[in-house]
Amino acid sequence: MNGTALVLGGGGPVGGAWLTGVLAGLADGGIDPTAADTVIGTSAGAVFGARLAAGETARELFERQLADLDRVEMGITLAQTLRFLWAALATRDAERSVRRLGHAALTARTTPAQDLHTTVRTLLRDATAWPAQELRITAVDARTGEVQAFDADSGLALADAVAASCAVPLVWPPAAALGRRWIDGGTRSTGNLQLADGHQQVLAVSPVPTAVGPHPSAQQQADRLRAGGAHVTLITPDADARRAMGRNLTANARRPAAARAGHRQGTALAVSLALTWPSRL
Repeated sequence: MNGTALVLGGGGPVGGAWLTGVLAGLADGGIDPTAADTVIGTSAGAVFGARLAAGETARELFERQLADLDRVEMGITLAQTLRFLWAALATRDAERSVRRLGHAALTARTTPAQDLHTTVRTLLRDATAWPAQELRITAVDARTGEVQAFDADSGLALADAVAASCAVPLVWPPAAALGRRWIDGGTRSTGNLQLADGHQQVLAVSPVPTAVGPHPSAQQQADRLRAGGAHVTLITPDADARRAMGRNLTANARRPAAARAGHRQGTALAVSLALTWPSRL
């Protein structure tokens, strides 16, 4: 077991804002969150993980949230929310839950696929090619429920991999890639910490600790990694951050406050993390 992994979870526009704040707070506290051998990104974490690996700094990501840049207009309806919950929660079986969501996504009427790809390409800014740093982008097969981690050797363009990871069921259509249809990488695990197996040091930032449905939490996944010998630091929103984020994680108006709350958390945690995490600052 060797190497370090940075795991960035999903959480919509508001969760993503909190995540950028945590990363900037760590950096301001003397920790370089990008000093990892592997970056693993899911949904919003895929967007910001790709940008970090491409060279954008945590401070830049954070300041763009404060400036109300990187907006994502999702416009989720009550009907979409109820159908999502019905599909995810109607069974206690994790495999069946994710397949139900996949089926719902495949049969739903949503915005055009081009809207998702346009949104992702705008969010990625200059991150248009796979970086030299190892980057893994998660998505879930809409038919089988299988989790896939795309990387530079997958034969898929970076923007297409990130679009697959961000294809929220019932909001955007499943992304077509490599002959399959893909839904949001956070459908069965918002963080996918299991993909960091084999790394000695793991730093996981999870805006939403548990996916909707009977799925393992980020804490459970972190505990499994620890049982295998890894040193894992898991950061999730504290009480102040949860209040700042609110319940609607698509509400752009909450992004600046969520980012500031994340920054406070990251700054406070930097001292303890300095004992274990490598730094390039």
